[in-house]
Amino acid sequence: MAGHSKWATTKHKKAVLDAKRGKLFARLIKNIEVAARLGGPDPNGNPTLYDAIQKARKNSVPADNIDRAIKRGAGLEAGGADYQTVMYEGYGPGGVAILIECLTDNRNRAASEVRTAMTRNGGSMADAGSVQYLFNRKGVVIVPKNGLTEDDVLAAVLDAGAEEVNDLGESFEVISEASDLVAVRKALQDAGIDYESAETSFLPTMSVPLDEENARKVFKLIDALEDCDDVQNVYANYDVSDEVMEKVG
Repeated sequence: MAGHSKWATTKHKKAVLDAKRGKLFARLIKNIEVAARLGGPDPNGNPTLYDAIQKARKNSVPADNIDRAIKRGAGLEAGGADYQTVMYEGYGPGGVAILIECLTDNRNRAASEVRTAMTRNGGSMADAGSVQYLFNRKGVVIVPKNGLTEDDVLAAVLDAGAEEVNDLGESFEVISEASDLVAVRKALQDAGIDYESAETSFLPTMSVPLDEENARKVFKLIDALEDCDDVQNVYANYDVSDEVMEKVG
């Protein structure tokens, strides 16, 4: 995955800043609801729900909110919505390929919001399939360093199907096939290694280097997309150098 490590590092830095925004709570709660609806309310028998709960806890979502989301999703409490996953594709400034993953109970609203955010911020929509081939669906586990070395993490996950371990600065990123995500996460737990999040993600197979001007434009576009209520994740194949990232702030 050429250029992935650099993309992951800049994406992670940006995510740390974005985590301070209230929108994150809503996304995490929605993930829990959907996981409970699809696989039942017991996290021990529903790995997707387990990981969604863990990520919510790591981001300080109150336990009451988590419990209510599980009940709504499983139909044990009123108010649950029939969310569906919809993917949109497009291009941003500098020729950056963008995948937009929505969880929505209203496809028309989601499509309209995404299209508006794209056109107002220098992006353009693309036909289905014209961008997605530039990404691979992978399992991604983020592991805080906490005194660990790359070899420590690698030794724990190698036999579980991990493909690579990347150094993101303050944490490690463990990449696997999406189907091996649960096995990798369990291997870390068995080794007594704490992890920040475990989820499937779309990782770029190639990256587009951006100068300061285009980096600002791309980040502005991604921010606008992430402000849409129905948008759950935005994936893009940009590569921003440390020097440019510093200027962009």
